[in-house]
Order: sequence, then C-alpha cells, then structure tokens
Amino acid sequence: MGDFIAVEQDGAVAVVTIDHPPVNALSARLLEELEAEIDRLDADDGVRAIVLKGAGERAFVAGADISEFPSLRESPPEEGGSARGIQKLGARMDAAHKPFVAAIQGYCLGGGLELAIACDVRVASDDAQLGQPEIKLGLIPGGGGTQRLPRLVGLGRAQFLNLTGDPIDAKTAYDWGLVEKVVPRDELHDAAVGVATAIAARSPHAVSVLRELARTTRDLSLEEGLRREADGFRRCLASEDGAEGVAAFLEKREPQFTGR
Repeated sequence: MGDFIAVEQDGAVAVVTIDHPPVNALSARLLEELEAEIDRLDADDGVRAIVLKGAGERAFVAGADISEFPSLRESPPEEGGSARGIQKLGARMDAAHKPFVAAIQGYCLGGGLELAIACDVRVASDDAQLGQPEIKLGLIPGGGGTQRLPRLVGLGRAQFLNLTGDPIDAKTAYDWGLVEKVVPRDELHDAAVGVATAIAARSPHAVSVLRELARTTRDLSLEEGLRREADGFRRCLASEDGAEGVAAFLEKREPQFTGR
C-alpha cells in the first residue's frame, strides 16, 4: 500500500481503493503504486479476485492528472506520460492471473474509464457518468480509449464517446455493454464484492485460462479461436482443479479448488 492506495481483504477478494482527493485523478505516482499493489496481490495465493474502487462520493476516477500534462511535452516520446502509464497498468492487469471487477460511482472519465475497461467486469452505481472527454482539451484518449473501447462497445459507440467527449449515464452504459450491472449507489460496494466473490469461488486455474483466451483470441479467426478454446479446455481438464471439479460433481459435494 502507498499514499494513494488502500487495500482491504474480504475473504478471497481484495478491495483496492484509489484515494487521491478530490476526484482520484491518476497521477504518475498513483499509477506506480497501483501497479505495485497489483503485483503483490497477483502473487498472493490468498487472493482470488480484485475489486478496484474510488474513494469519496464524487468519482471512481475522473481521469488522468491534467496538472502533469505540461511537463509531459518535454518527455521522450517512448515514455508517453500518464497515457503510457495507464497502458502499462492495463497490460499488467491483462497479464495477471487474478480477475478484476471495477466498482464505478460518480465520474468515470478519461483515464478512469480506460482503467475500468481494463477490468474483466464493471459494476456501476445508477448515478455514474462514463466518458472520454480528452477531445475537449484538443487531445485523444491515450490509455486504451481508442483500442480497448471499440472492442468492448463497437466502433460507432466508441467514436461517439471519443469524438464528442460527452459522457453517458449508467443506464446507457449498460445498454451499450460498457458495464455489466447497475445498482443503487448504496448497494455498489456489496454488489461489486458479490460479483468478485462469485468468481473467487471458481477454479483459479480455469479463471486464468478464460482471461487468457479473452485477451489473446479476440482478433483471431473463428477457426483459430476455437482451436485455442479446445486447447484451453484440455488444459483445464488435465489440471488438479479440473479433476476436483468433476469428482465433486459426481460425488454431489462442493469442490475445493486450489488453482493447480
């Protein structure tokens, strides 16, 4: 844990709270702390799912820290500033064995939305506002908004968000497939932890294979995707978790998964 990150354990679920008043902006230092915390949690066998949430009432994350932008103009192109930092964090999340659930309240804009769409599942409060406002600054999204977002909601809807810079409400985000669940604000924490707890009860090995397939096959042909799916199924069947799951079903008991 660092200056901007707090972590609580709820069973096999780690709840990571981003706390950077007033609107949890993603500064370079915060991104470094968050990546380090994900490294730690991914190596912890006692953690099987991770919830990301924002502290306070106003925002999940309202974007990158714009006060850092002027200094980025002098940084080497390969560094990419906070945009590159969000991309790097997203890549680390992709490579993790543990799944991520975003608990989104209030503003979820720019880098905040890019962080949310790097998660596996998004749960939003009914007052959430989601968008990519970078165009209003004469900029474009740089942390995944032009790449991850179209893959999630389709090119037209992504272009609407990116070209207008205007946010959409939680209901529209649900209709578009940008979030998977919408709940009242006072139910958000429990709903997100509930989703994460359900995933944490499944085989960690199978969850990891599912995340791998989702990441590596989305741009492949159907034929190649199905080939990799069949390979993943065989790997799960040959695993200790696969053997335990089948045995538990046949013996009419709850499985005890170990992740092996």
